Amino acid sequence: MSKPNFNEERKLWKKGVNFVVGIDEAGRGPLAGPVIACAITIPEFPISNFQFPKNVKDSKKLSAKKREEIYKLLKKNPDVKWGIGRVSEKIIDKINILQATKLAMRRAVKNLSKKGTGFLSAERNPVPFLLIDGNFGIDLDFPQKSIIKGDQKVFSCAAASIIAKVSRDRMMIKYHDKYPEYGFNRHKGYGTKLHREAIKKYGFCDIHRKTFRVS
Repeated sequence: MSKPNFNEERKLWKKGVNFVVGIDEAGRGPLAGPVIACAITIPEFPISNFQFPKNVKDSKKLSAKKREEIYKLLKKNPDVKWGIGRVSEKIIDKINILQATKLAMRRAVKNLSKKGTGFLSAERNPVPFLLIDGNFGIDLDFPQKSIIKGDQKVFSCAAASIIAKVSRDRMMIKYHDKYPEYGFNRHKGYGTKLHREAIKKYGFCDIHRKTFRVS
């Protein structure tokens, strides 16, 4: 698999779209913690001095160190803007993980709009175009395109997946301080053998998803 590229973004820039927004999430599969989405917009020209690593499939295939490096490079560029959307484990249990993922993505777009883009203002100008990693759309009145394995094919989606993953991992490491017996700093809430054994021994804590199967 070749590295993510700007082909989808370039098509839209040529059509005069000012804000191309890549969207992805982290945390659909874990047994604990929130689902986190990121919506990111990048400048029209490729980011100067930014070399995206080769053979990226998705953020989970990168080491934690490499994700942090990319996160910091993106954050360093003032023309790169992103918003984060979070949906708690309690809401996940109420509305299911798919609906929670869509909600997190909508929240991410709304939070991105607060970063000076203005596309949720009353004038609705400029209107963004959303590139969503997955096979579903989200309930926002913006043009959008769903791309299966978008984090393998589209730079913006790949960048969003990394930011979402770093943001969620940092959150789960903080949860480890509160619930050290579960080892959240190691598995970030995913259903590893260590995590499942901890649940059997200690039961659920407040951030576990009660509707997810443990065994």
